[in-house]
Amino acid sequence: MANSKQLNPNRPLVVGPETLQDPYPLKLAGTVVKGFGRGSKELGIPTANLSNEALDALCSAFDTGVYYGWTCIEADKSTIYPMVMSLGWNPYYNNEKRSAEVHIMHNFEEDFYDTGIKVIVAGYVRAEQNYPSLDALIEDINTDIEVARQSLQRPAYQDLKEDPFFKN
Repeated sequence: MANSKQLNPNRPLVVGPETLQDPYPLKLAGTVVKGFGRGSKELGIPTANLSNEALDALCSAFDTGVYYGWTCIEADKSTIYPMVMSLGWNPYYNNEKRSAEVHIMHNFEEDFYDTGIKVIVAGYVRAEQNYPSLDALIEDINTDIEVARQSLQRPAYQDLKEDPFFKN
């Protein structure tokens, strides 16, 4: 992570237990759809928005908030990437519908709309909230990314990268 990104100093950088506990892991598959057009452009943090079928599975299992885990895209099933995902209404933007926005911790050269995506949700980071400014939102997103990165380093979470779900 670049040193220039501000992190929220009031938040822990590792969350969740050492081993996976119910209801985790949750596995879901869907398609990457066009989102709100603000992830890359306004925030500088690109996201892959999940299709309605994946969103429905998530919303029936989880409360709104920020989660972490692993993902792969159909175009490259051999590479499993860490991810952090926002599930909910994004109060800062006053969304009219729920969304599941996956930030894949990798720099992709091109968009991959209409591509299949698989996600294993491994844990919970925090509740969704509103922010007084765009800078405060970006700071918390950067913190979420670092929390996911560090939380996924634990052996039980690393093992999820080998889950047969990603291979099928």
